[in-house]
Amino acid sequence: MRTSEVVIENWTEANSPTSNHIALTNLSKYEVNFKVNKEFGEPGALVVKNFHRNEFLLKEITVELPNHPSVHFICDSCVYNVNNYAADRIFFSNKVYVPKKTPAGLKELRENELALIRGDGTGERKEADRIYDYDVYNDLGNKRMKRPVLGNSDEHPYPRRMRTGRQRCKTDPEVENRCQQQTNFYIPRDERYTMVKSENLQEDAIQSASRKLVPAIHALYSTQTEFESLSEIADLFKKGVAMPVSWNSESESDSDHPPPACETILMYPTPKVIAVDEKAWAMDEEFAREMLAGLNPVVISRLREFPIKSTLDEATYGNPMSAITAKHIEPLMDGMEVPAALAEHKLFVLDYHDAFLPFVNKINESPTCKAYATRTVLFLTKEGILRPVAIELSLPHETKPGTVKRVFTPPPIGMKDWMWELAKAHVLANDAGYHQLVSHWLRSHATMEPILIATHRQLSSLHPLHQALIPHFKNTLDINAAARMALINAGGVIEMTFTPHAYAMQISSAAYKQSWRFDEQALPTDLIKRGMAVPDDNAEHGLRLVIEDYPFAVDGLELWSAINAWVQDYVNLVYASDELVRSDTELQSWWTEVRYVGHGDKSDAPGWPTSDSRGSLVDILTTIVWIASCHHAAVNFGQYEYAGFMPNHPTMTRRLIPSQGTPEFYELQHDPEAFYLSTISNETQATVIMTTTEVLSTHSSHEEFLGQRSTPNWTNDEKILTVFGRFQERISEIEELIKARNNEKRLKNRYGHVQLPYELLYPSSDCGKTGRGVPNSTSI
Repeated sequence: MRTSEVVIENWTEANSPTSNHIALTNLSKYEVNFKVNKEFGEPGALVVKNFHRNEFLLKEITVELPNHPSVHFICDSCVYNVNNYAADRIFFSNKVYVPKKTPAGLKELRENELALIRGDGTGERKEADRIYDYDVYNDLGNKRMKRPVLGNSDEHPYPRRMRTGRQRCKTDPEVENRCQQQTNFYIPRDERYTMVKSENLQEDAIQSASRKLVPAIHALYSTQTEFESLSEIADLFKKGVAMPVSWNSESESDSDHPPPACETILMYPTPKVIAVDEKAWAMDEEFAREMLAGLNPVVISRLREFPIKSTLDEATYGNPMSAITAKHIEPLMDGMEVPAALAEHKLFVLDYHDAFLPFVNKINESPTCKAYATRTVLFLTKEGILRPVAIELSLPHETKPGTVKRVFTPPPIGMKDWMWELAKAHVLANDAGYHQLVSHWLRSHATMEPILIATHRQLSSLHPLHQALIPHFKNTLDINAAARMALINAGGVIEMTFTPHAYAMQISSAAYKQSWRFDEQALPTDLIKRGMAVPDDNAEHGLRLVIEDYPFAVDGLELWSAINAWVQDYVNLVYASDELVRSDTELQSWWTEVRYVGHGDKSDAPGWPTSDSRGSLVDILTTIVWIASCHHAAVNFGQYEYAGFMPNHPTMTRRLIPSQGTPEFYELQHDPEAFYLSTISNETQATVIMTTTEVLSTHSSHEEFLGQRSTPNWTNDEKILTVFGRFQERISEIEELIKARNNEKRLKNRYGHVQLPYELLYPSSDCGKTGRGVPNSTSI
């Protein structure tokens, strides 16, 4: 049964948009009256038509009925002029159904709406389109800087991205033309960053910095200026950076004319890693601590065999055994020998050898970037603190198979060895590159995008799982499109400021090929894989950490368990049996499409759960929510606090470590600090990284954090609201646990000598750059 149409009254020019795109500073409320028969019943869908020339943002509709609870329609959608649509815009109420329980009057509407969202895979997408479809990463390069297509390839596999349908290049039909403005990278309009303007000034920083500030910094420092001392870097946060205020980066970025003279000073907040003690960052203990509680705490692993053995091809890279021997490390192991240390779980490794070695010679062909494949071995002291005991730096032979390996060990306590400091710098640069390209971009952003696309294509907004998952996708497509435009593209921020430069995304693709598995994105499975935990039925969460004071893992397991309990409650309310899971056609189509289309290049790899039971579905959903929220928060929102002060985490190395007897070695001996500064990121690169990480580490005023929803009316199911309330209570309890742990002096890894508490998995946060907060989604 369908009512007759009604018109919103007082819809005048004064209250409607006047530009091509809405940017509302407030929301308007309208009331209309429907005339229905007494037998009409509860409305399940509404048709909304817009006859205005411009779109409007429809937030929510509430239908009040006599002798019946109000019915809520959560829309959050742009509605364009009717001429932009081939069919009516349909909005369903917040009462959801698995497919076989769909009311007869909604069944056809449900199916038709999904078909419209899928599209037919042809044509170039237009702004008003609502189509979700897949494509490969074929838009990262340009005419001057070619980059390989990532995806649908044995050589360069990759998750799929949102299809735009843009025209292909005439010179290379496999590659899409790049557009000049980020808004021309198609994503459905409802995926764009919120259209409601905030009066919070921090909001403007998020929206504009990457488009105006970073290009301005590039132009200002076109001469690639160098730092003269480490103290000069610290002074940047006291004196600021001179900036032009009138240069329009978008209009003049292709001009040969230089930007105008400096007119203002841009101030940066002091990163917390140097806020209390400007020297503590350089300590070996802090270098090691950040592997457990820094911006990339998801790579370190327990050493389970010694010597360390590479998995790379021996015919190409020679002897697979590491050059690090017991003689190198045992003098630094408090009297322990290697076999005992292995047995007692005392040795750990940060190993980037196999990930980087195939690319090192290519990287080193550049005159501005120099890299090694690195390994760092660490010893766990009786105080529970990690101590670096050896670093191995490897270079492939340039003209024959094999690898040249050098081992560096730390100097005695109280002494400074600049060769050791240079070795640490190369480790940190590799860690920075791997963090950004794999831990952050690949494992959070890129792998989540096809799951988001499949959710819209296969799960109707009437589906309970769609209702549960959508908050965990907020702003993801928008930030991913912006990254393809300015961060991970050829000549973008990553290539200009990180050591791998032109090979950055190939390293990301190789990591996806060699090591990414869906099941290992689950925190417990990941910890066990890395040897950082062992199964223990008597331990909390069923795991025993081999390093008790591992802040990321300790806090992460609390959140993982809370998410898992909430998801289990939700799934059990939706599905009374495993058979109902197997018979849900939309669910089965969704998970099939995620695996075989969105992640098609890895579809035959191990590690894919089967969606054939409530238990397997709980595992799938918990992993997705964890990736989108907690994993991303842990590797994203600490970027400025740890890497804003560049020497603590340089993203670039520009020189190799000299050998004795060379002119470069004499240069190092003559002025070691100058040589060190000429090796790591220069002033230009450091300033760009400061700017970029400040933006990426900032929460918007519209952020929704774990345990929050944008509206109390997101569901009409009282049972679901009850179990969600329990989830919210558990999140609040975890916040108190984290506060208490940060006050325990025995937990030294939570603060370190820099006195920076570990709060990256503290669930809530104010807006701005706070160094805490777990948003529901991979939102920036």
